Amino acid sequence: MPNFCAALNCSRNSTHSVLAFFRFPRDPERCKKWVENCSRSDLKDKTPDHLNKYHRLCARHFEPNLITKTSPFRTVLKDSAVPTIFDNPFKRSNNEADKDAPEAKKNKSDSQNEEPKDNSETATKDVNENKNGDGVDSSPPVIDEETLNKEYLKSLFDVVVMMGTQNIPLHGHSDKEPRSKSFTPSNFQALLEYRINAGDEFLRKKFEGSPVNLEHCSSIQLQQILEVIEKCIREELLAEAKEGRCFSLVVDNVIEIGGENYVPLFVRFVDKTNCLREEFVEFLLFEGDVETITERLVTELTEKCGLDMKYCRGQAYLCSGVSAMKVKAMVAKIAELHPLAVLTPCSSCSLNICLANTMTFTGVHLVMSTLKKLDAFFSKSPLLQNQLESAISIYYQGNEEKANVLKEACGSKWTEQHDTFELAVDLLESLLLCMDSVHDNEDHKWSDEVAHNAFVISEALADFEYVMTLVVLKNTLSFTRAFGKNLQGETNEVFFASGSLTAVLHSLNEVYENIEVYHEFWFEEAVNLAASLEIPVKVPRLYFRKRPTSGEEIQPETYYKDQVTIPVVSHVIKELSDLFSENHLKALKSLSLVPAIMGQLKFNTTEETSVDIYKDDLLNPDTFPAELHCWKIKWKHGTKDVILPSTIYETLQLSDVKFFPNVCALLKVLYNLPLFALTSDKCSTAKQRLTAYLQDTPVNHRNKSMALFYINCAIKHDLDSMVETYLKMYQDSEPSEKQDSSQEAVKS
Repeated sequence: MPNFCAALNCSRNSTHSVLAFFRFPRDPERCKKWVENCSRSDLKDKTPDHLNKYHRLCARHFEPNLITKTSPFRTVLKDSAVPTIFDNPFKRSNNEADKDAPEAKKNKSDSQNEEPKDNSETATKDVNENKNGDGVDSSPPVIDEETLNKEYLKSLFDVVVMMGTQNIPLHGHSDKEPRSKSFTPSNFQALLEYRINAGDEFLRKKFEGSPVNLEHCSSIQLQQILEVIEKCIREELLAEAKEGRCFSLVVDNVIEIGGENYVPLFVRFVDKTNCLREEFVEFLLFEGDVETITERLVTELTEKCGLDMKYCRGQAYLCSGVSAMKVKAMVAKIAELHPLAVLTPCSSCSLNICLANTMTFTGVHLVMSTLKKLDAFFSKSPLLQNQLESAISIYYQGNEEKANVLKEACGSKWTEQHDTFELAVDLLESLLLCMDSVHDNEDHKWSDEVAHNAFVISEALADFEYVMTLVVLKNTLSFTRAFGKNLQGETNEVFFASGSLTAVLHSLNEVYENIEVYHEFWFEEAVNLAASLEIPVKVPRLYFRKRPTSGEEIQPETYYKDQVTIPVVSHVIKELSDLFSENHLKALKSLSLVPAIMGQLKFNTTEETSVDIYKDDLLNPDTFPAELHCWKIKWKHGTKDVILPSTIYETLQLSDVKFFPNVCALLKVLYNLPLFALTSDKCSTAKQRLTAYLQDTPVNHRNKSMALFYINCAIKHDLDSMVETYLKMYQDSEPSEKQDSSQEAVKS
């Protein structure tokens, strides 16, 4: 829509004039002079804000020295500019002007297709058209409305994608504090303005013709653009997953966006090159009951991602505490509907940490939260790490070998390993010494924040509830430590670990049956450790606040048996049983298809029974027994002096695996399980980029759509395809003046 000059008897508009058009100023005094000079008494009652939004004056009404051209596409007025040049050939009285002003503006709209009659303007055009001296028309070609609109949309998409991949928030601070003039405006609008100044002719033409170009893109249109980019990215991201059909889900820990809780969703699948990939696809709203969240998850994956849940072959979650209970219930409901979507541990988290994270007991929560605080504390500065190593040297003066082992462990992510709780017990004295030293801050070496954080951690470490729970976790999870380590090992280790689960559960059940004896030993260990640190043995204060005084004094040993030891042991037993269901164990037994495992078993395997659950995933189930026989013969007799492939990935990379289509299909299904580690760094960047996004982006600047662009920045972005998709989805949604003037915030 073109801009019209507001001056009386001036019929120029931006469509048929090369002149610049200027907004009425917001300054009340200067705005009043503009209105008086342009002889528009009908505008006297309008506010400066209204005039600034909806009315312009062309450059013809200003002295040349008041106009500055800052760039080929940017013309500005001096701050004190007032229009003084007006054509008034009839010398009409003020009364006549007042009477005819509205009619004159109406006639402008009716005559917008007529050429301007102003001689001076014609002369200017003639000069522009003949500036080369050859009389040839060199004016810019006329661009049709459809092309202009597409190029305009393409520019908008380009800016939004760039902001997403560079993690630039859409909104500035003034979007959060609209009445404040102390903050920067919308980042998105500012970048559009910058792009116009840099020479984007299509944006300039579109905005120049807008009646309200204070806001270059309405919040409604921006939301539509975000939805289209999301759609295009997911289509590109999951094209190979849809083609391969089978996939697995990984649900990450709860995060906050826009004041609501969400869980990040990752999809695992095997691509065309037979590589295992894990891609971030969505933030799932984590509000409501379990049934609502489950239904929402299925809807998101089906409608937004285009995945069919009947081909989901595995599930894993990395949540902790109360949210873990909710996610586990959601996962169980999905498994009821789709039994082959088995629950497994996730390769990115050790089994023992996974088991501890799912516990909701107060003592366990204290231990796990303290471990996270320790990790964050020592990651802030190498000097803090050096302080801890000094404390280890002091405490282990007579055992240098042990000290070196602990120092080496502290240099890695020791709070996330299989033996985390053993290390935490061994480091307890050194950690407390280190924290007390930092908190005392005698040399004024540390900042107040660091000293305070050290104090908070030392208070937790010096709590007997922490000591007792840590000892119970260490001893209970010692039975699963080797088992969990093998699960994250090579493929043959995973295969044989599945056979040792029965022994692990047997040992844990024996502990549970003799819990009195085991608890006595564990409590004594905790008491001795507490005594060495001068930590008093007592029942947590919270216990007495929850329960009114009954006159009977509860002993610490009895309390911790009922509240820590028994719940922890029983939880580990139940969680292992849930994680390794019958279908999950059958899937792991099918790993005997890997040639190196077949060789270790002397080719004496019976996969037919274990792979029966995946018969619908085979290309031709009827020929599978014969094909399996040929597969065994191939590796048993035709591979002398050849190293057998030891992993699923190596097996799938064989050139002749395509001649065994059923075996190949089955190995791909197994490879989808979240249990298996990602072999390529290129295929595992999604989790790292999500972590970086959450660390680098303040909560009030987080946006679901922009996070999706940032995490998947390596995906090819086809702007033309995005524009075509937008026009198909919103072909009748050309932004109106009302939409443009709307100040609605884009929903995160």
